[in-house]
Amino acid sequence: MKAIPYLMFAQGNCSEAFDFYAQALNGKVIRVSTYGEIPGADQHMPPAALAKVANVHLVVCGASIMGSDNVMGTDNGEARNDTTVNLDVETVEEAERVFAALSAGGEIQMPLHESAWSKRFAMFTDRYGKPWMVNCMKSPD
Repeated sequence: MKAIPYLMFAQGNCSEAFDFYAQALNGKVIRVSTYGEIPGADQHMPPAALAKVANVHLVVCGASIMGSDNVMGTDNGEARNDTTVNLDVETVEEAERVFAALSAGGEIQMPLHESAWSKRFAMFTDRYGKPWMVNCMKSPD
């Protein structure tokens, strides 16, 4: 299991930021997925959000940084502009175990499911108010 920083951009500039990070850190963006690539997204998201970054993965000297444009507001209507701990696990079974353990007593924003970039993905806040993600990524093609 790897713990990966996950940067959320409320201003919609994730792609620009990751291009900058890749250049500044001599890294390589290995995958970018948009919200429009998520099955069914066009049925529950505004059209302007579909072109935004749903997931980007940057590799720098064997380390990873991930991120997305945050198009979903919180209870007060503001999109999060913060950093989350993303746990990258090897198997679907490990994703299910880690998700169940860490989300217990917390608040689930997105239940464990398949996404455009992963076999399983979930977002939640633990019982202590800290944001987490669980990712069992598909191999880059």
